[in-house]
Amino acid sequence: MNELQAILKAFDDSQKSGETSYLATVVNTFGSTYRRPGAKMLMTNTGKIIGAISGGCLENDVFQHTRLSMNLGEPIVVTYDNTADEDIVWGFGLGCNGVVQVLIERLDVERKVNAIAFIAQCLNNQQRGVIATVFSVEDALNVKVGSRLILNYDSSVITDIEQANLTKLLIKDAQAALDNQLSTVQKYQLSGSIEVLIEVIQPATPLIIYGAGRDAVPVVNFAKALGWDVTVVDCRSHSATTERLAIADKVILTRREIVHKEIAIDENAIAVVMTHNYLDDLEILKTLLPSPARYIGILGPKQRTEKLLQDLSAEKITYSQDQLQRLYAPIGIDTGADTPEEIALSIIAEIQTVLAKRSGGFLRNRNQPIH
Repeated sequence: MNELQAILKAFDDSQKSGETSYLATVVNTFGSTYRRPGAKMLMTNTGKIIGAISGGCLENDVFQHTRLSMNLGEPIVVTYDNTADEDIVWGFGLGCNGVVQVLIERLDVERKVNAIAFIAQCLNNQQRGVIATVFSVEDALNVKVGSRLILNYDSSVITDIEQANLTKLLIKDAQAALDNQLSTVQKYQLSGSIEVLIEVIQPATPLIIYGAGRDAVPVVNFAKALGWDVTVVDCRSHSATTERLAIADKVILTRREIVHKEIAIDENAIAVVMTHNYLDDLEILKTLLPSPARYIGILGPKQRTEKLLQDLSAEKITYSQDQLQRLYAPIGIDTGADTPEEIALSIIAEIQTVLAKRSGGFLRNRNQPIH
């Protein structure tokens, strides 16, 4: 279960128990900070805290604001200036020389633009969406801190922002964020200055694992720990697979001859091939290579994958360089992995690297900001 999923579950539980819930969102950062804009934390009036907006330094202070600074129930923004001098004064001990702005709001299920409900919708429907949240207003009319515009995957819009010019600009920038899959912070100069977090809500990463051997189990476990949506495809149709991999979201028992009919593969799909059966892998690659899957990883030596590609060519099955760019074989990052658990960690780390469009190198060798 990932952070967003845990927050949604906690909010649902709080509603059932009659608790008042608050949501803290990092809306802007400057310099070195532990979390990026969009990081969230749920709090209840009974003292429960789910999620994190820092390395554990700001959470208690933010919670205190729900008790001391929100008597009127209106959203507030708290700024933490974690530069060296301020850090000493406030005693947060962050060790990050940056500034963090946090929006704190009381959650209301009756609100027209319901961010929590929309996040749940994105995750349940496996579709992206965008939430644009106003967090700073200076001399602007008819715009309030905490106002929002929501852009659905189908480009439909819900908003409680009354200023038409701002709404028009937000729709344009939200669509760009949805297309680029990149959250941004925008500043608009209209009747006054308005700052907005434009946040892309990503559904759970859909991971398809072909193969149900013992080494598939830790891959499933690591992926589920990250909140990914995991499907296991067993071409040997072992009935014990379902029980052994019960943590997976879905287990498909099939045969290699019909594996291509069993699952739809879209542009979000992550595929890991680890059947340990050459003929199974050959049939699976016939499906995966022409598909729009953004990552295809194959377990085994490089020479084995090269032979698979040669055999596909011999069957007059062609593949482009673009398709080969999405093929990672041997699968995994070079960590010296040996045990099934170490190999699984290497595989998941490589997939995360590809999703983040990073190189997977040592951070100590990176001259650019980490985020």
